[in-house]
Amino acid sequence: MCAGRRQFPDSDGIIAQRPRGGTHRPLGGRLDMSKLFEELKRRNVFRVSIAYLAVGWLILQVVQLVLESISAPDWVMQIFLLAVAVGFPIAVLLAWAFELTPEGIKLEREVVRDESITRQTGQKLNRTIMVVLVAAVAFLLVDKFFIQEDTAPAIVVGDTDKSVAVLPFVAMSNGPDDEYFADGLTEEILNSLTSLPELLVTARTSAFHFKGKDDPIPEIAAALGVAHIVEGSVRRSGERLRVTAQLIRAEDGFHLWSETYDHDTSDVFGVQTDIAEKIATALDVVLDDEQLEKMRSVGLQNPEAYVAFQKGVALFLDAHGADTSAEMMLAANEWFEQVMKLAPEFSDSYHYHADYFTHTLMAEFVAGGPSVSEQNAALSSLETDLTKAMRYAPDDGRRSANAFDLDLVTGRWRGLGSRFDQIVELNSCYQPSWPEMTTNAFGKAADVLKLGQRQIECDPLSFSGWMVSASASMWLGDFESALETSRLGLEATGHRIMTMEMVEALFATGRFEEATTLIEREFRDEKSRVFWLLRVAAAKGDEGSMQTLLDQYEPIVTTTSTLMGMFAVAGQRERANELAAQIDSTPFGYLSLIRATHTCLCGAIFDLEATPNFAKLIEEADLAWPPLSPINWPLKSW
Repeated sequence: MCAGRRQFPDSDGIIAQRPRGGTHRPLGGRLDMSKLFEELKRRNVFRVSIAYLAVGWLILQVVQLVLESISAPDWVMQIFLLAVAVGFPIAVLLAWAFELTPEGIKLEREVVRDESITRQTGQKLNRTIMVVLVAAVAFLLVDKFFIQEDTAPAIVVGDTDKSVAVLPFVAMSNGPDDEYFADGLTEEILNSLTSLPELLVTARTSAFHFKGKDDPIPEIAAALGVAHIVEGSVRRSGERLRVTAQLIRAEDGFHLWSETYDHDTSDVFGVQTDIAEKIATALDVVLDDEQLEKMRSVGLQNPEAYVAFQKGVALFLDAHGADTSAEMMLAANEWFEQVMKLAPEFSDSYHYHADYFTHTLMAEFVAGGPSVSEQNAALSSLETDLTKAMRYAPDDGRRSANAFDLDLVTGRWRGLGSRFDQIVELNSCYQPSWPEMTTNAFGKAADVLKLGQRQIECDPLSFSGWMVSASASMWLGDFESALETSRLGLEATGHRIMTMEMVEALFATGRFEEATTLIEREFRDEKSRVFWLLRVAAAKGDEGSMQTLLDQYEPIVTTTSTLMGMFAVAGQRERANELAAQIDSTPFGYLSLIRATHTCLCGAIFDLEATPNFAKLIEEADLAWPPLSPINWPLKSW
């Protein structure tokens, strides 16, 4: 027994100690739970805990905002998180062991109960908690409605656990069409999963980039920005079909689900549907009757149509290389026409089939230019195709995208802006083919940027999203972002058009030597090289070089609208107006004029009075003229 201390039994018969000069108080370690709870309340431990967590959360939000703005490495934020986490038990311990008194902080056991002011300090803590909570709500509101909206969203690919890429199934048999059959089965599974809004599913272009490759699963998932990978194989022998499929978590290679199917080829629809449903269930997507029906109604249900569609898509993609090939597109259309006969309610075949007619109306590649009768026939075919693509579209995203393309190409521009706004709100992976032509130059580049970034998220290895995003950044005047997006897009896709976007961003920032070096290195054909050197000279205001290059370019250019743009940036207004009037007199000249307005990035590429037909469409669409000019062209005075 310690000297100076007296031990005695309390009312419950438990031996306790009475501190010198204090009133009786049982030791915390001997309390039952109800008394412990009351003692925690009295010592303000709960209030201190809540106040600590609230203040800590608010501090971490502010720190994160600051660190993101200075591009600090991730480990800096991790240190702050660790410090806050370690501090919590320390704060709780100090609240239990110490007490605030008028004389300062003292050990709790040294404070006389009758002189304790824990009630007053508790009220102060309550006020502190309320102030911090109000500050936290204010921070969240500012972050949501001001910071996030005023800052262009970073290009982030697939940051969700419910994200998946379906890699091309491997054909294990050697029949002449077995590879196309395996590709078709892959795309059908992909389409079924895409019908579920809870899932982010990588589009075909990016997933099929890894066909025939043996890259590690984690590397594929990182490149595609997904958390899960589906892979499998297909073997056909006569009418028998064996399909194996497995869902892999990329983080650790764990197989969440796998199965082998032995069926008749005629029952392939049942196989693909079951695979898609099992994958969705493994990813914790709750499937009700409506979702199941939607999954089962998407895509093709005919093995012969599988093969025909895949052959058509292969030709279509080959045709859309650096130079679009009319012959290859016509060959692709023959396969799509077979699909239309076998599966007349399959939307995608009409969408692909329409593209050839769009190019015909734009006179992109037909030698000598199409005749008026050929263009009128193309218009009729295009309207039929896109109307059916809309009618049979499995979701609002595809329906709206096809409707926008139809209205744009056919010159039905009234209400086109509202239709575009609806597409932005849908946030679908399916975008119009040319969303930027009536938007970027007319003040909607921020929305176009959202669409481009969504495309990158859905299809990161396709050039389209990167091109749209880089172009939108140019129109927003954010040339450094346009340059970085172009660089990343070139790394991801290797597409030549991203080099063009890089050149544009370089000379827009005044880095003329870098732009010229890139042009000389990357553009070997004379027409492309002279075109881009001419643009650089115009941006520099070098009238002598500009005229020399223009004299060199005019005899070799084959597109009137492109030449019109050259005269515009060279400041030759009359020549630009002359060509614009020629284009406007053709039945579908409005397509060339609106596209030239977008690609020139030079404001009014011509005077609207020179193009009365085009002017009527601009008025119907309620598009402000003159359009924006993000790049300064010293030789152009209007």
